[in-house]
Amino acid sequence: RIQLTESGGGEVQAGGSLRLSCVATGYPSNSFCLGWFRQSPGKEREGLAAINSAGHTMVADSVKGRFSISSDNAKSTAYLSLNLLKPEDTAMYYCAACPSVAPSWLKDTRFWGQGTQVTVSS
Repeated sequence: RIQLTESGGGEVQAGGSLRLSCVATGYPSNSFCLGWFRQSPGKEREGLAAINSAGHTMVADSVKGRFSISSDNAKSTAYLSLNLLKPEDTAMYYCAACPSVAPSWLKDTRFWGQGTQVTVSS
């Protein structure tokens, strides 16, 4: 059974940075595809980035240049680096299992973690 545990959220000032971590357990042979999405109250989920154990990545245009995704396969961990944070980035950030690194990954995901809160103050 796949389990995903996020960490690294917190409160930062605008312009600051955070690195979120997602530890995945239950994947066979350390082969995984993990994505990040965020959601704030009253808003739709927004897919941010995805990565698989082969190193294929994608980052949403809305955050490209500020957010990046990476992974440590040996640790079955994916990271989301958040830079130049803005107050509108405030949301709960979730790590999710993705079927593949594709634009539709968020629609197709079935598992995600409990989330980690990111709050950006102006």
